Amino acid sequence: MIRKALKGLAYLFAALAISVILLLAPVGYIETFCRGKIGAARTDPKMSDPAFWRAEANTYLTYPEWHIVYAYDGIAETLKTTDEYAFGYLGSIAGFWSSTCQMMRYADAHGGADGATRLMVHTIGVSFTLEMLMKAAYEETVGRLFAAVRGAEKTPQDLVARDMAVTYAAFLRQTPWYKFDFGQWRDMLDAAPMTDVLRGWERRLALGGEWSAKIVYAQAIAAGVAATGEAKLTIRSLVGDMPTNELASVEGVRIIADTTAGVIIETDRYDAFTKIIAAVTAKSGRFIEIAGNDDVMASVLLPPGETYAGPGTEIARVGRDGFEGDRVLASLKTSELGRLYSAYPATAARGVEHVFDY
Repeated sequence: MIRKALKGLAYLFAALAISVILLLAPVGYIETFCRGKIGAARTDPKMSDPAFWRAEANTYLTYPEWHIVYAYDGIAETLKTTDEYAFGYLGSIAGFWSSTCQMMRYADAHGGADGATRLMVHTIGVSFTLEMLMKAAYEETVGRLFAAVRGAEKTPQDLVARDMAVTYAAFLRQTPWYKFDFGQWRDMLDAAPMTDVLRGWERRLALGGEWSAKIVYAQAIAAGVAATGEAKLTIRSLVGDMPTNELASVEGVRIIADTTAGVIIETDRYDAFTKIIAAVTAKSGRFIEIAGNDDVMASVLLPPGETYAGPGTEIARVGRDGFEGDRVLASLKTSELGRLYSAYPATAARGVEHVFDY
């Protein structure tokens, strides 16, 4: 009996070891094969205060975080018409690692990533991979079965899941995930009327368990961030070809200084920054530098197979999880952002999607 128990433990440890190796395999591949020649980092920004400079390589290495945001956009879009099992979990994982490989090469050409940034990218990648694999394993088997038994009409619990996914996807565009109120949505899930006992209880257990686990994980992340300090939520840019009073009238823009090189402004980061760039360039403003850099990456949504014809260079093309069409990642000069918006006016399905800050 003891020998059987020990043998069982050995199999368990072997299975765990193999699982860890498989999860870390993409990290090993990227560190080994996704390296480029290290280019010189920029050392002569016109914005003279180095406290507001950021590594130019980070415009490329911001994308992996946004790939996760876009995956949740895709889940939300999927749940508007069908159920969780229909989302392409494995494809989203593959898209994360393949695009990260390409981003690492371009980051190297712009000075390379520091160790902390590389560690962050790999950490979120492994976490995202594990989460998507777990969701795929459950939703494409047990979840699919209960959805089939339920029929075409969604239960109140399914509707809570749909609304939560839409809210969460929008939240992630501006705010770190660990600040999301999973507890509120778990309570809403529990309070939803039970019109279908089987599917209702299955959703309560599956999603309630997932959201409860995320509450615990989020608390741990929040405690870690509190100990080390949050990332800066603002960014400074140097803008030309636009009077100071006009710049000041753009919502979200704070004037820092009017210099001979241009006007230094401070704005929020993330999705808000993309909207501010659109507003400034629409008034003929020209971004000379962003955080001391004159190269930046942007994403443009295009129909499948359409050739990118905007400024700069297409450096990657990624399928859009849950949507039709492609996401083109283009590297260009900050001064070309106005041309980019003119060539690809932003809409829900086509045009400029996001400008990746640093």
